[in-house]
Amino acid sequence: MITQSRWIGLALAVAAAGITVGLLGTVASASDIQELHRDRGAIRHDTREIRRDRRELRGDTREIHHDRADLRGDRRDLRAAYRMGDPQAVRDARQELRGDRRELRDDDQDRRQDRRELGEDRRDRRHDVRDLRQDRGELRRDVADRRGR
Repeated sequence: MITQSRWIGLALAVAAAGITVGLLGTVASASDIQELHRDRGAIRHDTREIRRDRRELRGDTREIHHDRADLRGDRRDLRAAYRMGDPQAVRDARQELRGDRRELRDDDQDRRQDRRELGEDRRDRRHDVRDLRQDRGELRRDVADRRGR
């Protein structure tokens, strides 16, 4: 009975020492762990931005398709106005055609801008992932140094 309690006491002492060393290693690198959490948060933020940019890009593309359909209809209306010979109808059709061309040009610029933003967000995310990998490596090295390996 006494030998069993010695073994249990010894095992508890070794476990306590291991836990203490593990906690000291973690406490000493708390700033490293905080940096890892910040990097993970930045990656999540960049991922949300990428999704938002893709959604905007799809919306801009949809608008461009609608604008092109409107232009086809405006050209049809202009041809019909020429056939009718009504100068006011021709003026109105030209005005409508100009307005829809302007909308198409604006939507196309929006899509280009959204595509640029998507590229920037992808680059940011790649940099954040690289930073996270570097921080993990530094943390592993720091913990190994503290444990004396």
